[in-house]
Amino acid sequence: MKIEHIALWTSDLEKMKFFYTQFFGAKAGEKYHNPTKNYTSYFLSFEDGARLELMHIPSIPLNKNDLQAQYLGLIHFAMAVGSEAKVNELTETLRREGYEVIGEPQWTGDGYYESVVLDPENNRIEITA
Repeated sequence: MKIEHIALWTSDLEKMKFFYTQFFGAKAGEKYHNPTKNYTSYFLSFEDGARLELMHIPSIPLNKNDLQAQYLGLIHFAMAVGSEAKVNELTETLRREGYEVIGEPQWTGDGYYESVVLDPENNRIEITA
């Protein structure tokens, strides 16, 4: 078995699509729209692995999860970029572009070289080697 896709509710579908296509090389499928439910979405595909589904309905409330305190449930997903140098490079690119880096590049106790950044809607992404 494998994870087929992970879905995120978004408040700004186009901004989120831009972020993942621009910085993580995602390829966006056709925009889906269900006018009855006022629902729109994109499936984003990467070079390998699971897809990311970005979904939007205007009535979905904002997430109340605190970035410092954290709560139960899905807290991050990791994107492997292939090397320490690429982790460092992408982390600095995102910082220069104004995205928040909440974990500097480092080796973790469980053997990953990673940084942690926030996407435009404060979802945590581990950028790993």
